[in-house]
Amino acid sequence: MEILKEILNRRSIRKYKDKEIPDEVVAKLLHAAMQAPSANNQQPWEFIVVKNKETLKKISEVQPYAKMVKDAAVAIIVCGDLEKEVSKGRWVQDCSAATENLLLEVVHQGLGAVWVGVHPNKEREEALRKLFNLPENIVPLCIVPVGYPAEEKGYENRFKEERIHYERW
Repeated sequence: MEILKEILNRRSIRKYKDKEIPDEVVAKLLHAAMQAPSANNQQPWEFIVVKNKETLKKISEVQPYAKMVKDAAVAIIVCGDLEKEVSKGRWVQDCSAATENLLLEVVHQGLGAVWVGVHPNKEREEALRKLFNLPENIVPLCIVPVGYPAEEKGYENRFKEERIHYERW
């Protein structure tokens, strides 16, 4: 069975080389993210691209599980705009689909990244709200630090036949 190599090779990478990512590559990551499906095609996502080293360091200080952000070449904060949401409660699914597309394109570009959750933790949301002056209608879902990998993680088979149910439980 053939499966997209980006799906098979996507791993959580938390260590990065000290090397910049070209703007055109970051644009490809964002383009891939915005190709995600969304409820009623509302596309409620917004993205904050952070390259400034001081700001990356601040993110790592205010988010308890984001220490690796300070070493990333770029961090992309995926946010949902509640004012663009027609199907209430679906922004999380829409922005999660965009995040997965982003992560798959990261692998395609030879980069590494990790999904750092923010929502639904109100303290983590508020820390980013203050740091980036986010309006009330914008909710940060996650942070995706991206860089050239400084660690190797091989393929891990996560397929579990026992979790598949046909026609009924």
